[in-house]
Amino acid sequence: MRWPPSNVHRVTLAPELSPTPLACRQVAAVCFDVDATLVDYEASTRAGLCELLGTDDAWVEWCALTDQHYQSYLDGEIGFELMLRQRTKDFFARRGEFLCDGEVVRREERRTAAVRRAWRLFDDALPCLRALRTLGLRLAAITNASGEHQRAKLDALGLQSAFDVVLISGEIGVAKPHQAIFRRACRALGVHPAEAMHVGDRLDIDAMGARDAGLHGVWLDRSGCGMFPQVAGISVIGQLAELPALVTERAG
Repeated sequence: MRWPPSNVHRVTLAPELSPTPLACRQVAAVCFDVDATLVDYEASTRAGLCELLGTDDAWVEWCALTDQHYQSYLDGEIGFELMLRQRTKDFFARRGEFLCDGEVVRREERRTAAVRRAWRLFDDALPCLRALRTLGLRLAAITNASGEHQRAKLDALGLQSAFDVVLISGEIGVAKPHQAIFRRACRALGVHPAEAMHVGDRLDIDAMGARDAGLHGVWLDRSGCGMFPQVAGISVIGQLAELPALVTERAG
C-alpha cells in the first residue's frame, strides 16, 4: 500500500476555532507521539549502540549527546542525516577515537541498519489504536523527526493505515511543543482542539505542549516514576491500555 495514504492529503482544513473549555466538548480525535509511545524507541536505539560497541553500557552518555544534537536539528541548524553523523563522530571523539568522515558514515550505516532491524511496537499499541477506532475516533500521529526516517518506520511497522493524519516536524517546519503543530493536526482532522487528546511519553513536549494548544494532554508514564507533581489539564496513564477508558470517561 502506498504511504502516506491518499486520504491524508485530501483532508479539508477547518478554520481556526475559538477556545472552548474541554469539559464542554466530547472527544472526537486522539493524536499520538510515535517514539517511546507507540514504538519501543529505547530497545531499538540500544540495539544500534550494541552494534557500535558490542554493549549498551554507554546508554546514558548516548542519550545526553542525542538530546544535544537533536535540539540543533529541531532548531533548523543542521539536517537530520548530518546530525546523526555528527553525533556518532562526537560520541567516539569523547571516547578518544577520532574518526574520518568515511568511517563515520560506515559506522552510522551499521548503527542505523541495526536500529531498523530492532523496530518494534509496544504490545499495547495496536490494541489501543483498534479500540479507539471502534469508538469511532479519528487518529493522528504527531512526531518530531525526519519525514523520510519516520515514514519508513511507520511503513515497516504496519502503521500506514492506522492514522487519518500524519504530521512530521521535518516535513512541516514546526515541532512539538510548539502550539502550531497541534493546532494544525486538529484542523487536518476537522476537530476543535478541545475535542482532541494528544498522548505521548514526554510530559513537557507532548502533554503540556498539547494542553497549551487547547487539547487535552495525556502523559504516558510507562516507567511509573510519578516524580512530577499533578499538573492542571494533564492526565497520566501508565500504559496505552488505559487510554480508551480515559476517552470514554471524557465523552461522558
